[in-house]
Amino acid sequence: MLNTLKAEAQRLKMTVLWSWQGWCATWTSEKSLRQWTMANVASAALALALDLSPSERALIIGFGILILAAELLNTGIEETVNRISPDHHPLAKKAKDAGSAGVAVTAIAAGVVWLIILIG
Repeated sequence: MLNTLKAEAQRLKMTVLWSWQGWCATWTSEKSLRQWTMANVASAALALALDLSPSERALIIGFGILILAAELLNTGIEETVNRISPDHHPLAKKAKDAGSAGVAVTAIAAGVVWLIILIG
């Protein structure tokens, strides 16, 4: 049992390390992640400054974090496609465009959350 707990703790430590490395690598290379991060800092600050319920704040901040997750996944798709082949190919374009669309849909969802909270 103790060995299992130690192994799981080590795995968690490595997972956190790899995730941090992924964040840092993406932050360094992707302007869009930096832009979305700044937009989310502003959004979270506004959500905390306005007279909103804890649930409303959680929705706003949660959806903002989902945008960042989508951007990280999109970068993973783009990097993988580029690694497989730098040549232009319709399937590569489709994969990259789909990843970009995923970010856009997530951002639209976050915007809808803001609108519903502000209007409602």
